[in-house]
Amino acid sequence: MSTVGWFLFLQEGAGLALQTPKDAGAEALIFNAVQWLKLVVEVTGAIIIGLGVIAAIYQFARSLMPPQLESYNRIRLTLARYLALALEFQLGADILSTAIAPTWDQIGKLGVIAVIRTTLNFFLTREMKEEREGLANTGISEVDAPPTLPSLPLK
Repeated sequence: MSTVGWFLFLQEGAGLALQTPKDAGAEALIFNAVQWLKLVVEVTGAIIIGLGVIAAIYQFARSLMPPQLESYNRIRLTLARYLALALEFQLGADILSTAIAPTWDQIGKLGVIAVIRTTLNFFLTREMKEEREGLANTGISEVDAPPTLPSLPLK
């Protein structure tokens, strides 16, 4: 092989090694991975909502035998706790979507959805806190109240 032949061979080999991420298919791989991760996070949020509905229905059925009017707030708090957690997962899925959203229109829609979900979560959390404080003022023990989500210690 002549010197020119070796030079062309090396040039072509270097060109293959120095491909852009788009040429190598890395963008498509990352896009697909993020889409799958987003789907898993959304499904997890939906499962949490389903579990919350099942728990609330179970508590509601138990409150009917014998009828206990004061337990309805407990049922609402239980469902609100599950909804707040599920909203966090759904918001996480929205954040993943913004990482791969190709247009400003899609990013804007995701931003509006994120604001709505964050607002809902804020008010749910505030209502749960107020209800807990109300239970504490009426003398209902923490054992009778639905548990709260664990919080991480601040350092």
